[in-house]
Amino acid sequence: MSDNRYELIAALHSSLISQRYSPVVARNYCTYASGFLDYLGQRSIPVADVIDVQVEQYLRHAIALFEKQRGRRPSARWHEVPRSGIHALLRLVHGQWPPAIKPTCAADEVRFSICAEYEIWLREERGLARASIAALMWEARNFLAWLISRGIDGLAGLSIVDVDRYMDLRAPKLTRCSLKSVAERLRSLLRYLHITGRVTMDLSGHVLAPTLYAYEGVPSVLDRAQIVAVLESTKNDKTSAGLRDYAILQLLAAYGLRSGEIRHLRIEDIDWRTEAIHVHHNKTRASTFLPLLEPVGEAVLAYLRSGRPLTDAREIFVRTRAPYRKLDKLYSMVRRRLRDAGVQPSGKCGPHIFRHAHAVEMLRAAVPQKVIGDLLGHRSTGSTAPYLKLATEDLRAIALDVPGMELLP
Repeated sequence: MSDNRYELIAALHSSLISQRYSPVVARNYCTYASGFLDYLGQRSIPVADVIDVQVEQYLRHAIALFEKQRGRRPSARWHEVPRSGIHALLRLVHGQWPPAIKPTCAADEVRFSICAEYEIWLREERGLARASIAALMWEARNFLAWLISRGIDGLAGLSIVDVDRYMDLRAPKLTRCSLKSVAERLRSLLRYLHITGRVTMDLSGHVLAPTLYAYEGVPSVLDRAQIVAVLESTKNDKTSAGLRDYAILQLLAAYGLRSGEIRHLRIEDIDWRTEAIHVHHNKTRASTFLPLLEPVGEAVLAYLRSGRPLTDAREIFVRTRAPYRKLDKLYSMVRRRLRDAGVQPSGKCGPHIFRHAHAVEMLRAAVPQKVIGDLLGHRSTGSTAPYLKLATEDLRAIALDVPGMELLP
């Protein structure tokens, strides 16, 4: 290995340690990164020119070498550690990994330009939340790439037939609700293309979508006994992950917060002196000050004292393994904790079911709908209306007897 390679591995080791990776993990990552550099050197490929395809080629080579040396194939997930070590090396060299996709032709340049401008428009003109922008951008990239793959030269010739063909392509594997979301995202893009003069006719009104009737489905919801069971089960887990998950579940159960509101909750958002919590509603960009309830405060404090790793991150809840950054999602954690507690909701089992349960409890306590909407961070009372259908037992309790029904068999 040349001096440059030694320097790269030394720099990688220093970077990993600074991110608080354990010495064992840092050593393993550096070992696999060193093997990858040897592989590149044998083929005279500069590490600065590496693309993702070459990483996959090396991993297949490493698996074959493993099998040759040990007489057996590695486990199905063996490649994860080598890949992580190589990606850490490439992030150090390239600044980011995977690398940004580069245009390969004039059509690509047009598509990338449209997407970049569209993203700015969604953020600055429409003021949408980050998650909404991500969904709209995915559809935009997919639709424009599909157009190019079909050989459509420019957008001037885009027609209703093209839009219908794209929707037919997306429809087979989607539910009615998902297909309606696709239609709404496509309408947004087509409207933007017309506003900016790239398409002569506004085709957004011609995107057909299935009709969804108001309140036609009942979301999953937990009752109080199930919530208590999940909290008690998680409370028994005294590991770092257990302390973190218990604090998160307390926040979900007590306030019905959205996943993103918990993941973005920062150290300074909790005022211990006044016993208040500052919630930033990422979907509406509003803020709410809520009283810090005792069970929530105790759970968060226990995590901060005994479960949270040392990190410069300001978000309260972080990964239990390096790099210690904020959580990407809560769905898998909530599903696992529900399963461990023996709780099996009839439908979806993500963090939103705690939000549904909190709304139902407030409805049954005769809290006004406007107040419920404010506490949940809703922009309008219409957003709170779907929760009304969850209090089915209350509706049965006030149901009127229909004359003559007792005569029916």
